[in-house]
Amino acid sequence: MDADGSQVGIVPLAQALRRAREQELDLVEVAPQADPPVCRIMDWGKAKYEEEQKQKEARKRQNQIAVKEIKMRPKISDNDYGTKSGHVRRFLKDGSKVRASIMFRGREMTHTELGLKLLDRLADDMSELATVEAVPKVDGRNMVMVLAPVKQKPKPTEDAAPDAAESATSDG
Repeated sequence: MDADGSQVGIVPLAQALRRAREQELDLVEVAPQADPPVCRIMDWGKAKYEEEQKQKEARKRQNQIAVKEIKMRPKISDNDYGTKSGHVRRFLKDGSKVRASIMFRGREMTHTELGLKLLDRLADDMSELATVEAVPKVDGRNMVMVLAPVKQKPKPTEDAAPDAAESATSDG
């Protein structure tokens, strides 16, 4: 294939190299496994640069999911729980996963059901924003649960909106 994209046909290697040099471009083997191998006359440096730019742009559009951690104690007060659950809500709205940990000390280990109750309460409070990705489990002196943000449903189309408006006006 020539630099302008036109098919040249089967050409001896020496002639293809000469054509590429005349145009001050490179002869690039595109499909080596084909019979005969397919080559193209192009600016290799420019093609490599454009490919790097495409990859860079794709990395920019990629969504990085962070895992945020929130730590609580089994005897947490209601005010502190409200603050912590507010943080969890913010993390979930930002699209991050949340790892909720309950830390037990000393004799609190005999009452892990308090931690389970607290994590269940958190899961219920966040049910509209998150799903439980990893159920609560005891890990040493900690109980851990992972919440993942719920995927946002696409907004209703414009066709559905007039129907809702008509039914609202016909009721009144």
